[in-house]
Amino acid sequence: MNDIIIIIIRTFILYWFILLILRLMGKREVGELSIFDLVVFLLIAEVAAFSLDDPHSNFIHAIVPTIVLFLIQISVSYFSLKSKKFRDVMEGEPSILMRDGIIVEKEMRKQRYNLDDLLQQLREQQIGSIQSVSYAFLEPSGNLSVFKKEEEQYIFPLIIDGEIQQRHLEHIGKNEKWLIQELEQKQIMSYKKIFYCSYENEELYIQLKISSS
Repeated sequence: MNDIIIIIIRTFILYWFILLILRLMGKREVGELSIFDLVVFLLIAEVAAFSLDDPHSNFIHAIVPTIVLFLIQISVSYFSLKSKKFRDVMEGEPSILMRDGIIVEKEMRKQRYNLDDLLQQLREQQIGSIQSVSYAFLEPSGNLSVFKKEEEQYIFPLIIDGEIQQRHLEHIGKNEKWLIQELEQKQIMSYKKIFYCSYENEELYIQLKISSS
């Protein structure tokens, strides 16, 4: 009977404690969780399950690992915010699976993504023909983002967090030299100062970084 009471009390405490931890980690939809997020959540669940399975175990052994996982998650989130390269390593980058109605077979093989999966996700978005697709991106979360030809098209960011996106430049048929020359014409001598830059309607859209005091 005492074991049951202990389990009930621990369950109540863990519920509110883990809920608080998850709220502090930030708002993310379940479908948008990165692999790192998923690993952290699975470990938290495993730690909680171990504490509830053995009512005679030291309860602090469940609290401490959860706090450590929380600190790891916060640290990774901080460095992800500060560094695009670190963010790409931890969370991955979107992969282009379709371009102008053509399936990019090489990228499909690289991502181990088969045609059945692709066609299923297209059907779920009420897309009947691959020829109507302008771009299809496989997001790091595993979701498929699709842009149809007759709809507003995806604009490739050329600079993110002060870093030039070489692959995106290639997609629009430009290079780094062209981008730097365009920036210099706008009296911007360092792309490191740019928070976001894209090329829309044959014009550069630029948002500079807010200088931190």
